[in-house]
Amino acid sequence: MSMEVISPRSRGFLFTNAHPAGCAAMVQQQIEAARKGRSAPAAGGTSLIIGASTGYGLASRLACGFAYGMKTVGIFYERPPSGKKTGSAGWYNSAAFHGAAHGSGLSCASLNGDAFSNPLKQQAIERLRDGFGPVDLVIYSLASPVRTHPDTGATLRSALKPVGAPYTTKTIDLDKEQLVEVTIEPANQDEIDQTVAVMGGDDLRRWIDALLGAKLLARGARVIAYSYIGPQMTFPIYRSGTIGLAKEDLERTTAELDRRLQAEINGNAWVSVNKAVVTQASAAIPGVPLYLSLLHSVLTDRGLEEQPIHQALRLLEDHVAAGATPTLDAEGRIRLDDREMQSDVQAEIDRRWQRVTSESLRADADFDGFKTEFRRLFGFEVPGVDYSKPVETEVPLPLD
Repeated sequence: MSMEVISPRSRGFLFTNAHPAGCAAMVQQQIEAARKGRSAPAAGGTSLIIGASTGYGLASRLACGFAYGMKTVGIFYERPPSGKKTGSAGWYNSAAFHGAAHGSGLSCASLNGDAFSNPLKQQAIERLRDGFGPVDLVIYSLASPVRTHPDTGATLRSALKPVGAPYTTKTIDLDKEQLVEVTIEPANQDEIDQTVAVMGGDDLRRWIDALLGAKLLARGARVIAYSYIGPQMTFPIYRSGTIGLAKEDLERTTAELDRRLQAEINGNAWVSVNKAVVTQASAAIPGVPLYLSLLHSVLTDRGLEEQPIHQALRLLEDHVAAGATPTLDAEGRIRLDDREMQSDVQAEIDRRWQRVTSESLRADADFDGFKTEFRRLFGFEVPGVDYSKPVETEVPLPLD
């Protein structure tokens, strides 16, 4: 037993600890949303979620399990609690998922390790064979700044940079809570290549190759890879930058896999372009914290705001659940960013972007809401949690 009172430890918006009770409460909120969001009988089947412990991946696992009654196998790479150090938020999220799933009679398994590696893929295949069977739905929601290449052993690192020319934008200094202007120099070719190697489509292709080779994709299986496009104002650092080039590679790969799956198992692979949400990674991208603060304010004013669990439920209900026919854009992508990208929403964000100052940050944007959402990623500032009470930090997580 390791009971202690946990206060957030952070440097700016870089958190180094997490609150297990707060993380569990956030998971429970999403479970309740999943149960309420189901409009059809549970379909069953098996889902494999690669990147299942936080954000869209966690929401997808919760929606698959608690809204659709699916068996779930989750892949993630999280830090367990050790001594005076708490576990990572993803560790506590996954422990809470397992506890709730077992209490509800849902079959699940989790593997903690490097999803880019060949041994982890083989471990997943062996676990699927043992009690889960062929996979009906694959969700690829992997996000990592670093990848060890499974063939060469080279360490590859992604870069958050524009391509071709420097990029100057206003952004929020998260320590001083003021607007500042920053300029980022463009990436060189090696940085571009490494970013595409880390965040592009190569690893997804390897996962599907492994599953097909093991005959563990069910006939009619559907594969979903998550992506993001965003507005013109963030294009230089995102869609037209190094990350965007990686996302384009992921989308090309997914289109190639779609043709292959149709031919081999009557299956499909699609990209789902999701809305922008607060994540630890998004807080590090210049201009994005300001955009997210503005977006949350504008969507909330219009009654259009969604959290990842609502996006995951809409994805399953409208596009990929058994019997659903997805609605695709001209490039063959599912667009869950449709509310974010409405012309009136973007026009209002642009108006506020032009006029916002440090003094008007809370009037023009929901910066306080951004901060709260960010802290809740780590289990802090969650309603109903008494942070003055000691909690058990050595939370077990059943792993295969």
